[in-house]
Amino acid sequence: MSNTITTTKTPNSGPKRTQPFPRPRTRTPAENSSAEELLVAARRLGENDPRADRLRERVVLLHQPLAKKIARRYQGRGEPLEDLYQAAMVGYTKAMRGYDPSYGKPFVAYLVPTVAGEVKRHFRDHTWAMRVSRSQQEERSRLRRVTYEFQQDHARTPTTAELARQMDMTEDEVNQLTQASNAYQCLSLEAPDTSGAEEESMRLEDHLGSKDHALELVDQRESLKPALARLPERDRQLLGLRFFCDHTQAEIADRMGCSQMHVSRLLSGVLERLRTEMGESTAKART
Repeated sequence: MSNTITTTKTPNSGPKRTQPFPRPRTRTPAENSSAEELLVAARRLGENDPRADRLRERVVLLHQPLAKKIARRYQGRGEPLEDLYQAAMVGYTKAMRGYDPSYGKPFVAYLVPTVAGEVKRHFRDHTWAMRVSRSQQEERSRLRRVTYEFQQDHARTPTTAELARQMDMTEDEVNQLTQASNAYQCLSLEAPDTSGAEEESMRLEDHLGSKDHALELVDQRESLKPALARLPERDRQLLGLRFFCDHTQAEIADRMGCSQMHVSRLLSGVLERLRTEMGESTAKART
């Protein structure tokens, strides 16, 4: 028996080509697909596939109202609502990237804490005017709640000791927490004064104190008083007209019935006498 195998060739037939195996097509999720089905399909496509981005956009539309509802819970705490919406959507994006359907949990169960955590992180990292410790940031909400409840029950503001008992803290810790809470939001010095001032154009900066240069002359004025008291009446009147009433030498001369030159000589003599006495008193004070 022969073991050879014969093949039959058909006329005009070339070499037979092998057809490539058809690649399986990824089924596009239906319009009513759940967020879990859309995210599973997006993960199969890969990060760089534009079809995956379109699927995630569909996921955003499914639960976007829920993210906005979470953001509105934190409204009225000094932050614009639009900024809270933006922080919530950042958390939404993180939830879509981090959700793992293999755990068997619904997407909403992962979405809610992720969005809420991102909004809280926004308050912690971007709303404090000054940097304080993490523990003080977290205790600030409890301080506000305890203060509010005490005011509702007693119709007055609690003392530091009462807050310390309510919060199980020392009075020093409550004082530090209160100071840190005041650093949550600072007013600009250029903000208008809303305390009922008559001048509408006044700013908070206008109420700040400044260096009083007249204080540097207090010692000199006090030392000058005894020297002035020893002057004759005419010399005191001359100094008063010239340096306190701002009269010119010509006006003083007309008032005293003498020449301007005579007034000039009198002033020079009186001032020289005062300088001498002041110099002597200063030298005695130093010794």
